[in-house]
Amino acid sequence: MGAIFTPGLTVTPDHIVLKDRRLPLKGEVAVQVGDTVTAEQVVARTDLPGKVYPVNVANQLGVDAARLKEFMLKEVGDSVTEGELVAKTPGLWGFFKSEVAAVVGGTIESISGVTGMVIYQAHPIPVEVEAYVNGKVVEVHEGEGCVVQTAAALIQGIFGLGGEVRGDIAVAVDSASTELLPEHLLPEHAGKVVVGGCYAGIDALRRAVEVKAAALIVGGFDYDEIKELLGYEVGVAITGGEDLGTTLVVTEGFGRIDMAPATFKLLKSLEGRRASVNGATQIRAGVIRPEVVVTHDDHAVPDERWEEPEPQGIAIGDLIRGIRAPWFGRIGTVKSLPVDPLQLPSGTTVRVLEVEFDGESAMLPRANVESIDG
Repeated sequence: MGAIFTPGLTVTPDHIVLKDRRLPLKGEVAVQVGDTVTAEQVVARTDLPGKVYPVNVANQLGVDAARLKEFMLKEVGDSVTEGELVAKTPGLWGFFKSEVAAVVGGTIESISGVTGMVIYQAHPIPVEVEAYVNGKVVEVHEGEGCVVQTAAALIQGIFGLGGEVRGDIAVAVDSASTELLPEHLLPEHAGKVVVGGCYAGIDALRRAVEVKAAALIVGGFDYDEIKELLGYEVGVAITGGEDLGTTLVVTEGFGRIDMAPATFKLLKSLEGRRASVNGATQIRAGVIRPEVVVTHDDHAVPDERWEEPEPQGIAIGDLIRGIRAPWFGRIGTVKSLPVDPLQLPSGTTVRVLEVEFDGESAMLPRANVESIDG
C-alpha cells in the first residue's frame, strides 16, 4: 500500500522528549552530560549587550565639540549611574554653569571631539535558560546550551500564542465538546494550566489572564479574535513571543472544534500533574508545534540520546488534519493517494491526496495536511 510522509501532531501518554536549550549568544553552560535537572533549573546563562544611547553633550553644555573633553568629568570606559553628573562648565564668574547627567546606568563607550556626542551603553542584560522539563542532560553544546531528555506525556497542538510557562493541570469543563466560558475560570486557577473543551472565545482568554492562569488549552479558537487580541494578523512567522499573560494552545484548529477525545482524555488523566507548556508555533519550514509536556519522574530516562524513528507516513485509511484554508483544523480520513499530480483551481500543479471530511470528499495538496500520531 502506498504512503506519503508529512509532519504530524503527537498526542501520547508516554514519549521520549528531547528539548534543545540554547542561549541567544555565547555564554556559560552550567550542566554536564549525565546531570539530572529540574524544569526550573538554570542550564545556561549569558549577558546581552545593553542598549546604546548617543547624546550630544556638547550641545547641552553649549560648548564647541572640539572642547568637549575639557568639561567631561568621566572618561571612556568609566561606569556611570543614571542621573550621575558626567560633564559641566565652570560658567562665567560663577554664573551660567551648565551640567549634564547620564541618561542611563552603564558605561561610557566614546566621547567625540568632532560631533560632540557621548555614547553610553546600558548595563548588560542577564539571560538565563532553564531546563524547561525535568530530565537528564544527554548532550552539551559548548558555550551555547544543552539537550535535556525526559520520559513524558506529550500533547502537541496545531496553533499557539505565548511562551514557556509551567503549572498544574486543571480541567475546567466536563467534556471535549463543552465551550470554555469566562465563568468557568475561577481565582483558584491562578498559576494553573487550564483545559477547556471545543472552544474558548476572547472573553474567556481575557478572563484567564485576569485570574492569572499560566496557560489555556482548548480545541478551537477564532482566528479573527487573535487579530483583535494582538492588533495584527498572525502569518506564517513563528509565534511564542506574545506578552499575553496566559499562554494559549489550540489543539484542533480555528473555529468551534471538539477537542479530540483522546487528547481530552489524556489531559483529564493528568489533572493535578505539573506541566510545561509552550505556545510557540511555526507551520511552514522548520515546523514548531505548541505543546504540553508532563514528565514521568518515576520513569527511567536513557543515558544516551534517543533518536526519532523513521516516519511511517500516511496511508489510505489514516486520519489526517488540514493545515491550510479552507480545511484548516478539519480532521478527515485518507481515501486515496493519486499518483499523478493534479492541477488546482489556482493553476498550480501539485501532488494531492483524497480526503473524506464527514462524508464530503476533497482533493488536498499533500503539503496541506499533517498526520495525527498517537
